Amino acid sequence: MLTKEGCASRRRRLWESVPADVEWLLIADPRHVHYLSNFWVHPLSFSAGERGFLLLERDNGATLLGDNLALRSSANDPHCDREIVETWYDHQHSARNRDEALVNALRQVATGLAGRPGLVETEWLPVGAWEVLPLHDVRNQPAVANGLSLGTQIRALRRQKEPDEITLLRQCMRATDAGHARAWDVVRTGISEMDVFREVQAAALAMAARPGLIYGDFRATTSKMPHLGGLPTSYRLRLGDLFILDYSVVLNGYRSDFTNTIAVGVPTMKQQETFQICVAALRAGESVLRAGARAADVYAAVSGAFTEAGRAPLPHHAGHGIGLAHPEPPIFVPESDDVLMAGDVVTLEPGSYETGVGGMRFEHNYLITETGAERLSNHRISLT
Repeated sequence: MLTKEGCASRRRRLWESVPADVEWLLIADPRHVHYLSNFWVHPLSFSAGERGFLLLERDNGATLLGDNLALRSSANDPHCDREIVETWYDHQHSARNRDEALVNALRQVATGLAGRPGLVETEWLPVGAWEVLPLHDVRNQPAVANGLSLGTQIRALRRQKEPDEITLLRQCMRATDAGHARAWDVVRTGISEMDVFREVQAAALAMAARPGLIYGDFRATTSKMPHLGGLPTSYRLRLGDLFILDYSVVLNGYRSDFTNTIAVGVPTMKQQETFQICVAALRAGESVLRAGARAADVYAAVSGAFTEAGRAPLPHHAGHGIGLAHPEPPIFVPESDDVLMAGDVVTLEPGSYETGVGGMRFEHNYLITETGAERLSNHRISLT
């Protein structure tokens, strides 16, 4: 989970990024409430899909707002100075519109914001909540001089991960490593994509030792259909297939994302040649990962391994950032204007999808440092 120290550091960085005369911030995106307070409704709980608001005041700390069951459903202990709890359901009376309870919690603090300039994460705030705020005191101008909204500014801060976030991401990586290791035991002719998914899921969650979400590509590609992807089906693997295992484990809202492709049977010479090009592309990308590197240059390094081998350029992004969302900046594409910074957590994922050969993709995750990158994923990259 996110630590009290980590949340305090992120709130401090946020305050430093907004104008000095702003006295309060209203955070509405559930990911950002989590990011700044450790309040997170588990997606596998009975309050899944519900949320709270976070009121930050420059001289009065952090206040979490929500209904009684949503706040009780937090998977973690929130790091806040106080909570405003609106009763929604009490096991005695009919349950009313639950969203009204959240708005009423906001109503309890809204009068105290009058006469004080503030900023609102408008991208996620419902109109009903907006209407209870002292509108004449809410700034309409952007949160910072370069034209970013408050929500966009928080997203920019998210790129540089704090130590507690890195700890969570490492836990995701270990669980994903375990799932990849299990795939080597079960991928064979006759097994269904769905059965591989179940085995990988079980191994990953056993390593995580707590509930989590698992999603991604669990699909077999063929020489005739090299572009297959997505959630598993009932299809049973056959000799000559290439099984792409590209998945994420989500724990406390943070996620991994890395890939291997396993040949069902002995890979052909053409498949082995393509695998070697993908590995070379992965290494080429790794060689330029460091703070200050241009994302477009990372793409060029990865894609260059394909063109140097006489193949077409990489047909998709060469990788991207990960954290609370997927994908996140930076994005490794030809026209990206992103620049790597220390604290970014990114993927590299070269792949090839060729009729007559099949589809394959290989991916690692990295923590960007001032001098290079630390690889966070440790799964086996191999066709066999």
